[in-house]
Amino acid sequence: MNFPPTIRVMIVDDHPLLREGLLAILAKAPDIALAAEAESGEEALARHEVVKPDVTLMDLRMPGLGGLEAIAAIRRRQPGARLIALSTYAGGALVQAAHKAGASGYLLKSMLAENVLDSIRTVHRGREVWPSELLGGQIFFDRDRLSVRELDVLRNVAGGLSNRAIGDKLGISEETVKSYMRTLMSKLDANDRTHAVTICLQRGLLETWEL
Repeated sequence: MNFPPTIRVMIVDDHPLLREGLLAILAKAPDIALAAEAESGEEALARHEVVKPDVTLMDLRMPGLGGLEAIAAIRRRQPGARLIALSTYAGGALVQAAHKAGASGYLLKSMLAENVLDSIRTVHRGREVWPSELLGGQIFFDRDRLSVRELDVLRNVAGGLSNRAIGDKLGISEETVKSYMRTLMSKLDANDRTHAVTICLQRGLLETWEL
C-alpha cells in the first residue's frame, strides 16, 4: 500500500494545553507527523536548527523571544523555512508583522480545529494561507494607517499619561499632543481616548517589533 509522504511539523507555544490540542488534531492526519515541540522562541530556534521541520506552527505571544522575532530569525538562518503564525488576535498590524517576519500564513487559535491541517498541507506545497477574515482587517489598517508619532502618543495614552506628561516625555507641546489625538481619533473613528486605545489594541497597533 502506498502512503502519502509525511509532513513533519514543529509546534511552538508556551501553553501545554494548546500544544496537546494541536497534537490531538495532528494525530487524525495520516500524512502529518509531529517532528518537535518547543515552548519558547529561544527553544524554537535551537530545535528548528536540528530538526528542520517541513512546517512550523509558531505562537506569536510568548515570554522572552516572541514568535515574530523567532520567525524572522529562523528565516534568516533557513530562507526556505515554512512557518504559520498562530495568535488569538486578528489585528491587521499583527497580520502584516507576521508577513514581514517571513510567515507563510496566519491562523487564529479559534480556527485551528477547522483549518490547521489544510493550512499545513497548503504551506507545505509552497503556497500561503491568509484567511479572508484577517485580510479584511489588514486592508482596513492600510486605509487608516497612523503615523509613528501618533502611535507614540497613543502608547503613552495607554500608559495612563496626561497630555502634558506626554508632551514633556516626547519633547512637544501639550497643544501638539492634543492635535495628534484629534487626528488619530478621526482616523480611527474613535469616540474618546479610551476608545482609541481599545481599537489599536484590538488591531495590534500598539505592539513594537524590530525585525
